[in-house]
Parts: sequence; structure tokens; C-alpha cells
Amino acid sequence: MTGQDPAEAPPGHGYGLEGTTAAVRELLLALAVGFSLPAPLPASLKGREDLEELRETATAAGLLLPDGSLVGTARHALLNGTPEASIHALQRELVDTYRAAGRPLGGLARELARAGLRHPQVAAELEEAAEEALESDPGLAATLFAESLLSGAKELPTAARRAQAAAATGDLDAAGRLVDRLLALPEPPELALGVDVAAAVWAERGMLSRSADTYRWLGPERIGASAPLAGLAMIGSGDVAGAHGVLTEGRSLGSPTLLAVALSLMGDGLRRTLESSPELGLSELIRASDMMNAAGVVAPMPEIPAVLAALCALHSGEPAVADTVVRAALAASQGGDTARPRLFLLQAWCAMQQDNPDDARLAINEAVKANPWDLAPRDRFLRAALELGLARRSGEVHQLVLAWEHAREAMMHVSVDLYSLLPWGEVLITAARLRETGRVAHYLQGAWELLDRLENPVLWSVPLHWAAVQAALLGENPAELAPHAAALVRASGHSHYAAMLAAGGKAWVSVLAGRFVASDVETAARGLAAVGMPWEGARLAGHAAARADERRDMVKLLACARDIHPQGSVAQPETQQDQAAGIGAPEKAEPSGLSAREKEVARLVLEGKTYREIGDAIYISPRTAEHHVARMRRRLGAENRSELLVRLRLALGDAHPPHA
Repeated sequence: MTGQDPAEAPPGHGYGLEGTTAAVRELLLALAVGFSLPAPLPASLKGREDLEELRETATAAGLLLPDGSLVGTARHALLNGTPEASIHALQRELVDTYRAAGRPLGGLARELARAGLRHPQVAAELEEAAEEALESDPGLAATLFAESLLSGAKELPTAARRAQAAAATGDLDAAGRLVDRLLALPEPPELALGVDVAAAVWAERGMLSRSADTYRWLGPERIGASAPLAGLAMIGSGDVAGAHGVLTEGRSLGSPTLLAVALSLMGDGLRRTLESSPELGLSELIRASDMMNAAGVVAPMPEIPAVLAALCALHSGEPAVADTVVRAALAASQGGDTARPRLFLLQAWCAMQQDNPDDARLAINEAVKANPWDLAPRDRFLRAALELGLARRSGEVHQLVLAWEHAREAMMHVSVDLYSLLPWGEVLITAARLRETGRVAHYLQGAWELLDRLENPVLWSVPLHWAAVQAALLGENPAELAPHAAALVRASGHSHYAAMLAAGGKAWVSVLAGRFVASDVETAARGLAAVGMPWEGARLAGHAAARADERRDMVKLLACARDIHPQGSVAQPETQQDQAAGIGAPEKAEPSGLSAREKEVARLVLEGKTYREIGDAIYISPRTAEHHVARMRRRLGAENRSELLVRLRLALGDAHPPHA
């Protein structure tokens, strides 16, 4: 053999082809193209009496395997050393042979397309295979459509389906470009499908009102089976009248497939969530999700039934129900790859709501890994709100500030809609916590205006009113609190969740005013825990304990906080007066010179927390936190705060460097 590159070698040279006859090379080239032994073979080789002899010669030369397949290196040399025109002529003959025999090309069609053969039969088979894969494996469908174009298929007839495949795999930019070109045509093919894809892409981008506009452009006379999706977009952007019109227009289901039933249940369920008995809507949305799981198809839609059902469950104070719905949808791959990040983020929200931060962070990591593309804008915003919630609940001020910067950037890419009120509520609370309310006021004004257009449905409005109550409490603004507290009280007659939140808000006001009954606070705290808010309930009980006048009430409220927030570190009262009264015994100092409680306080001091923040984190009063710090300063012999920080670091070891 020479040193020539195999890719440039003629068919008579390299990889053991030297010395072979023209007839042997002709047989090998036919096999390299896709013909097979004993058949089919090209016309030039059919009927040759020496065919078996040619095969034996090639096998003896190590170019053919015993089963008649060509050795890969020889195939490479033949295909790269033969003129392209000769190869394509053989490939066309191969396709004609299959067609004459009534045989499908199968996987051979993909090889021929990738080899550059333009042939209508190859293109047609690849398109057919792509359409079959579209609803169950959109990633494969996208690849097959691309290969059909390589083999000469026309772009326009499959544009909507190619856009559907791209959107279902998370490639929003490719999907958007395809439907843009399609919908700009005077008479686009598969118009309804193109509109569904466009609406789904707008929703992923966090602009649901644009999804609704797309369906309005389509018009009720052409809406057909897309009516529930149009209704979803219109309700989500505050257009009840428009939603009612398209849902009424599209009442006829046509064939009662699982997908059609799922969409019908979804439309009916959404409308019921706007009524005074929204629990019926939640049931229908859960059934819609069940039907979508059973259907096993991936269809373009602004929001999948599992997400809507989970959101309604969370808005009803049922995070465990929401988690069950989400897990079933993930197991069934509802919505395909593009929906997985959103489902994982909702799973994280359920975990955060139930005070399981580790599970929440695991789910967030799964969301990031679930799609090869970046998170869509609305999912980036949901993730940012989750990071706010987790940082706020952990008491990590530095992390909260970082999360706030990320959230501020994420919210600039999305608009407010009905299905994003939970993350906007978290933004509202954090903004009040960081004295940044002015930066988000216009977004929240949009949320209240949206709810007004929908006539303030109980299910959707209650959590945002609760967030506003929390924000007003943090801002010490009673005037801001009053209307939202009143709204919760009004909703109490229609919603158990609202009743528990109203009681919690009332208890918070009494605690902060210093005029509360411990038993009422305990009832409110346990009520919050019962509707999926154990962290909020424990925090209420802990604050009340720190402000209780009677030591008996203090102990009772601390016990309540422990019960509903078992992973929290809830301390017994530890002032000198409490110890003298026998409520808490002095703790034994460890070799570091600090007791276990003092080490806990020391870590929080090194993180830069104030006395109030220390008290919030471990359920003690700010005054008790101050006593701990003073006692540590005396015990460690520190003359000032800087010296105290140095000695605390030494006492705790290098594993606990300061954060501030």
C-alpha cells in the first residue's frame, strides 16, 4: 500500500483492493451503495454465472464477511474513490429496484439521503417516517424531516410539522423562524397547526398574550380543534369573553380521541377555576392530565394539562396533590422534552412549599439538565423565583441578594399572565424584604389588572393577596395590608385555603402589634401548615414565642414551631431570667469554648446576620441573640466586633469562613 489518503484512493487501491478484478470491485461497489447478497443486485450483476466465485474471491481477500456484508474500510475506500455520478446512478437503480419489488427502503432511505441522493421516493419515505414519529418522538421526527429535505423534499408542505418538531425539542428559535415564514404566506398549508406552534412558542417565551393574539388572528371560523388551546391562552391573558367565544365555537370534538378528550377537559376545567367553586375545575384538570398521559402524544400547546392542574393545586393549598400530578406527567413524558424543565421546576416549587429545600434544589438541577437548549424565558423566570424563595426561607441574606439580581434580569424577558402569579408573588415578598418594591410595582400592577379583568377569581387571586399581606407586614405598612387582608376574608366563604391564609394574616398583625392570644396564633400557625405552608406556620409561631409575655405561652409556641417545622432549629428560651426560672438549663461549653447553641449563633454572626435575622433563623428573640453574642465576646476575650469575628472563626475552625 502507498501512503495515499484512503479518502482520495481510487477503487482499485487501498484497504486490500489491490489486485482485485474489475468484476470483484463492481460487486463490492454495489454492496457499498446498499445492494445485498444474494439479492437485490444491480442489472449488470444479475444472472452472472460467476457471482458465487466473485463472492468467494472477495471473502478470501478479507473484503467480505461470511454473512455477505462489506468490510467497513473497503466500503469507505470504494465510496470515496468512485465518481459521485456513478454512485448516484447505482443508488437510483437501488431505489427503483425496491420500488419495483414493492419493498420500503426503511433505514436505507436515511443512508441514501445522508449520502446526498436526491430522489422523490427517498424523500417521500422519510417524510412519512417523520410524521409517524412526530407525536411520540419529535427529536427523531426533526432529524427525519431534515433528511427528507436533503433528498429533495419541498420545504413548504412540511413547514408546520417541522416547526412542531423543533418546538417539541426545545429549539424555540428554529420553530419561530419556520412559523414566521409560514404564517406570512397568503394561503399557508396546515395553518391551524402552524398557529398552534406559534402560540406555544410565544408562551414559552413568557408572552402568553401574544399566543392569544395569534389565535384571534386565526379567527373562530378556522379555530376547529384548537379551541381549547385558544381558550387557555385567552383566559391566561385575561380575556374571558374571547375564551368563552372560541370554546363555545369549538364544542364539537370530532373523533373522541384521548388527546381530544384531554383538551376538552382542560378547557372546561380552566373555565371552572374562574367560578366560585373552583375545586371542580381542579378535578377536571387532573383528569385532563391523566388523559394526556394515556394518549402518549406530544402536541404543541401554550401550557400542558399537568402544569395547569399542578398550578391550580398549588393555588388551592394542595402542594402534595400538585407533586403527584407532576410526577405522573414526568413518568409519562407529557409534553415531551420541552415540557420537562417546567415540570421539574414545578416539582421544585412543591418541595419548597412543603419545606423540603434539598429536594427543591435537586429538582431545579434536573430542570437544567432536562433540555439540551437553555431554559425558555418563562422557565428561567420560574427558576429565579424559586431561588428567591429558597434563599428567603434559609435566611441567607447574601444568597437572597444574588438571587434578587438574577430575578430582576429574568423578569425583564417575560410578561405577567395568570399562570405565573405564584412566582410573581415570591418576587413581591422579596422586593418588600429588600426594600426594592418600586422596581417591580409596574409588574404587580399588571397582575392586579389581569385579575380584575377576570373578576378576581378566588382560586387564582388568593395566593397573590397573601403575598401582598406578607409584603405589607415586611414593609410595616398597615395601609397596604388592609385591602388584601379584606380580600382574603371575603374569599374565606368559598375557599378553605383563603380561610387559613386570612387567619394567618390576622395572627401576624396581632403578633407584630404585641396584642395576641397564644392559642389563636398556634391555631393559625397549624392552619398554615395544614395548607402546605409549614415554614410560614413555624415562622409565625416562632415570632410569637419571641414576643410572648408569659413564659408558658413562649414554651407552647416554640413547641408548635418545632412540630410543624421539625428540620428547623427551634431553641428553648435562653435568657438568664428563663434559666433561673427553670425553663432552659445552661448549656455545657465544648472544647472551642462555645456551647452548641452559641456555635449556632456564631455561624450566623459570621454570615453577617443581624440580631433580628438570627432570631428569625433559629426561633429566638433578637434580645436573646444579643445576649448570646455578648456572652461569647466576654468568654472569648474580644474587645470589639472585628476581634470577635476573628476569634469566632478560630473557635469554629476553617470550615466556617465568614460570608460578610
